[in-house]
Amino acid sequence: QVRLVESGGGQVQAGGSLRLSCAASISIFSLDAMGWYRQAPGKQRESIAVLNSGSPNYVDSVKGRFTISKDYKQNSVYLQMNNVKFEDAGVYYCAAGRRAGTWDYWGQGTQVTVSS
Repeated sequence: QVRLVESGGGQVQAGGSLRLSCAASISIFSLDAMGWYRQAPGKQRESIAVLNSGSPNYVDSVKGRFTISKDYKQNSVYLQMNNVKFEDAGVYYCAAGRRAGTWDYWGQGTQVTVSS
């Protein structure tokens, strides 16, 4: 059973920064796809940032502000969130798949709240 455990969520002021972490229970060398999704209140879950074998891909609303990265030694994927906006609030989920474009595993989610 592969587990993904997110951490780093919480309250952040608009314009501030937050770093989300996702630790995998297996070596991420075996996971070709890793990414972050967000579900805002009353909205569907959407893809925020995806890192396959090539360059990362971001939803337009976070381009230039969020950065996804991986650490193979820590078997973790991160989401650095800068210049956070009110519309960034929601539950952030880590996702991973053994093949690019497939999502086999999901974390439990971590809440991000944005305050003024």
